[in-house]
Amino acid sequence: MYRKLLFSKSSCRRLSTQYQVAKAQLQDWKSVVGLEVHAQLLTKSKLFSGSSNVFGAPLNTAVSYFDASLPGTLPVLNRKCVEIGIKTAAALGCRINEVSMFDRKHYFYADLPVGYQITQQRAALANDGELKFPVIVPGKKTYYKKARLLQLQLEQDSGKSLHDEELKRSLVDLNRAGAPLIELVFAPDLETGEEASSLVKELILILKSLHACSCKMEEGALRVDANISIHKCGEPFGVRTEVKNIGSVRSISQAITYEIQRQFDVVSKGGTITNETRSWDATTRCTIPMRDKEVLQDYRFMPEPNLPPLRLNLSSSADSSTSSDIISVASITKDIPELPEDTRSNLVKTYQLNQDVAVILVNEPVLLEYFLNVIEHIPSIPAKLVTNFLINDLLTFCNKANIDVESW
Repeated sequence: MYRKLLFSKSSCRRLSTQYQVAKAQLQDWKSVVGLEVHAQLLTKSKLFSGSSNVFGAPLNTAVSYFDASLPGTLPVLNRKCVEIGIKTAAALGCRINEVSMFDRKHYFYADLPVGYQITQQRAALANDGELKFPVIVPGKKTYYKKARLLQLQLEQDSGKSLHDEELKRSLVDLNRAGAPLIELVFAPDLETGEEASSLVKELILILKSLHACSCKMEEGALRVDANISIHKCGEPFGVRTEVKNIGSVRSISQAITYEIQRQFDVVSKGGTITNETRSWDATTRCTIPMRDKEVLQDYRFMPEPNLPPLRLNLSSSADSSTSSDIISVASITKDIPELPEDTRSNLVKTYQLNQDVAVILVNEPVLLEYFLNVIEHIPSIPAKLVTNFLINDLLTFCNKANIDVESW
């Protein structure tokens, strides 16, 4: 059941003011945030077909018979997708499973012509990872946070519905149908919007360093859903809401902060939180209801009969694969590049930089590139002088002018 609700900017500001009063009354309450991230993999072809996996192709031109669900077509697993998934799981400290399985997740929508999505619900590629990341809050000291990664799984994307409001019709583009994804399910270990956006920022840096995903959120290459709830200290977690359609890292912080404020306001007035899916409206900076979740949807998960179990060789020797058909985890993970946290440690050790400065440089790859180029070509300039200019002058100017430093 879908409902529409319009908010004005003034109503959003009013709710923010009310939140300050509500917060004073709810000092013994805590907010809880968990994230689900879908990252589209950088492969030439899709997860189960040979169709091109490219953004921006003409409508319905990157579609195979399998993507269109023609009878008699069968899935063939893309080995490169498995390798990227393994490398990402290893970089995030996951336990990679020797055997994983594929499942069918059933739901019916126009952009999913077969009526189910192939995913890994019950036996995923990897589990039990952890992501440690710095949290930058303006005016406060940078601190580190850890979030558990419960599951990393391979799955196929759905197509895209195109709604023509003028002609009152909906069309379907299947170019994205079957595109390879990894879904990363994080435990509800976060408390604020700033922590959530910092986690996603760190994840983007890792995925880019692995060449796993372009992470262009404006193209849908990285999509984030946030599960948010509040509860009294010492009591079980409260009823959660899910916020979708978050289109940028900045919007992640704004959407979660707003939703926490909204829930505090509801509780302070004696109301109850409804289990529902909400959408983030970047224009009004409000979350708005999409659909109820009072009755949980039955996806009727069942094993995918057309795909055998995915078996990996977990031997520690990179050359120990007994068959070319069995992927050696050791041979893939030995090529993991330097990760963001390693880069920060090296900057502090090599150039005696402050930890906060190293965090900012690594979080803004363009600034890091400028820094390393200046140090290489003009080594007589003190490293501290270079970072002061890049952070206090260049980055501050870009922020005030609302300019993306990467566009320079």
